[in-house]
Amino acid sequence: MDEFQAKDGMIRLGQLLKASGLVSTGGEAKLLLADEQVSVNGEVETRRGRQLHPGDVVTLGDEAVRLT
Repeated sequence: MDEFQAKDGMIRLGQLLKASGLVSTGGEAKLLLADEQVSVNGEVETRRGRQLHPGDVVTLGDEAVRLT
């Protein structure tokens, strides 16, 4: 599992997906979220703007990123 440190301690889900390299564009993130392929802390998430906090784990397929 990779770790990602947000400057302000919080980051939006769409921003994390791009910044961590899980997706290459915001459009790709939007499509994956709409297809319910992204989960946060084990629960499917469809909101690109969801606020993430340290300790949250974002999963996309076999990849996972923990916000620190």
